[in-house]
Amino acid sequence: MFKSLALGLGLLTLPQVSLAQARSAPVDAVAPAAKKAPAGPAPAVVDAAMSAPRVQIALLLDTSGSMDGLIDQARRQLWTVVNTFQKARRDGQMARLEIALYEYGKEEIPAKDGYIRQLLPFTTDLDKVSEQLFALRTNGGDEYCGQVIQKATLNLAWSKSKEDLKLIYIAGNEPFNQGPVAYANAVASAKEHGIVVNTIHCGPAEVGARDGWSAAAALAKGQALNIDQNRAVAHVVAPQDAELARLSGELNKTYLGYGAEGRVGKQRQAEQDSNAKLSPASTASRAASKASHHYDNSSWDLVDGAKKGSVKLEALKDDELPPELKGKSVEERKAVVAQKAKERTDLQNRIQGLQGEREKFLAAKQKETASEGAETLDTAIIQSVRQQAAARKLVLE
Repeated sequence: MFKSLALGLGLLTLPQVSLAQARSAPVDAVAPAAKKAPAGPAPAVVDAAMSAPRVQIALLLDTSGSMDGLIDQARRQLWTVVNTFQKARRDGQMARLEIALYEYGKEEIPAKDGYIRQLLPFTTDLDKVSEQLFALRTNGGDEYCGQVIQKATLNLAWSKSKEDLKLIYIAGNEPFNQGPVAYANAVASAKEHGIVVNTIHCGPAEVGARDGWSAAAALAKGQALNIDQNRAVAHVVAPQDAELARLSGELNKTYLGYGAEGRVGKQRQAEQDSNAKLSPASTASRAASKASHHYDNSSWDLVDGAKKGSVKLEALKDDELPPELKGKSVEERKAVVAQKAKERTDLQNRIQGLQGEREKFLAAKQKETASEGAETLDTAIIQSVRQQAAARKLVLE
């Protein structure tokens, strides 16, 4: 589906974007009258005991045959989107970023499922999100916007807190009123649970207005956006990019994979580093994400796991340990983990410093672009997200 940001997730910094004009939609684009929602399970919820404020983003991506450009932008812009929330906080407490991913409109997905598939439930494992985006393939099918919004609303573990920021971004290009679920009902259900639905129409604004994308966003009290999904994403090479890429590689050396997930996690990390090499800008943005508190690998890394208290070094068997810790006493294990944690913190601080310089450089370049009249999705998204975050008392800067 923000400081150079793009839904991308790519959705999120796509060039040549325009906000849907606030005008009356044609008769055939007006939201259908809301009907009584069909009986069904209540939306899943998460444990309210989690104290950190949360930002939950569900990305619903059209993967029908015409959406190759959209998926490419999503892949390229994931880390830029993540970085928009690096400083998100409420009352000084840093927010927790969770991302969920759906695809819809692919004919190889069973018709009984509405051509809809959940790829990821809400997760803080950002490498898994990247992995799924790079695994996506497009294929012709029917796009049921109302039904995919309904599934995301009912089946994801949305926070129960009214203070948390809960967003759906749905991207596609077919008429919004297709399928067995009226989008008015789906949007009404999302609103009931504090979820803001934002629409991203891939095509001209007037077509999005005609086909119901603008009406759906208005009904949802969300933002209606329009992008050219086939336009190449422009990347500005910054002086800091090469060093950020190098430090990202050094950061990987501080990870100590343990248990069954350890080897898989380290391999996934390396693969997503490779995938980010689509451009120097993508690599640099990923490095900045890896240096943030949102990059949490406590499910397979001993440094993150020990920091969160989700793993106890003394409880691990020798065959569950990484090579660096095999045959060592508990105290020796703790010493190695502490050393890796220090190395990681030092690298993260260096990356964050360089990223700050990089952002200033890019901001200056953006001013030059803006002066030429270019309109970009990242600006639109940043503005909309700031407004929606402010309503939940979240500060992004």
